Amino acid sequence: VNSPAGKYLIEHGVEPKEFNSYGARRGSHEVMMRGTFANIRLKNMLLDGVEGGVTKYLPTGEQMAIYDASMLYQAHTIGLVILAGKEYGTGSSRDWAAKGTYLLGVKAVIAESFERIHRSNLVGMGVLPLQFRAGESWQTLGIQGDETFTIEGINADLQPRSEVTVRARRVDGSELAFQATVRIDTPVEIEYYQNGGILHTVLRQLAKTA
Repeated sequence: VNSPAGKYLIEHGVEPKEFNSYGARRGSHEVMMRGTFANIRLKNMLLDGVEGGVTKYLPTGEQMAIYDASMLYQAHTIGLVILAGKEYGTGSSRDWAAKGTYLLGVKAVIAESFERIHRSNLVGMGVLPLQFRAGESWQTLGIQGDETFTIEGINADLQPRSEVTVRARRVDGSELAFQATVRIDTPVEIEYYQNGGILHTVLRQLAKTA
């Protein structure tokens, strides 16, 4: 009831007893994007000892729902980066895990490794999957999560599984640079990503033949 999805349904006249599951409402992007990263066991390392779909809104330090924070970031045209560990995306609800990520304004996910299908789905939504070098992680690199990230080398000449430089500018003005592998694994996926996702690619192809 108190979740962003629950509040949205109540605002639109739906009684709590009629909420049902996220799966039953997968046709509503308004519900599903609010349910992305809403797992009660989610551990966001920006917060100490707190579990669930919450995060720290960095400009103010306020703790709030991930959906609410993402809407504030989007209102200020700030793209988001997810820092993750191994097998990122495992156990996800397949297509909506990537769709919700895109709708929340995430531009890139930097992880130690990816679950195979989720990696592909991220590319299909125009979200960039990047993989740390072997033996490296956000922990070993000393990344805190409040840095501003710049990803260099994402251009028209991008090749599958190429390496790019990621620069993380800390709050104190210092900078960390590290290499990451672009986990866009095929030329077709390159085309999808550069067009903004599968749907954009298909629409452009249809427009060319119209």
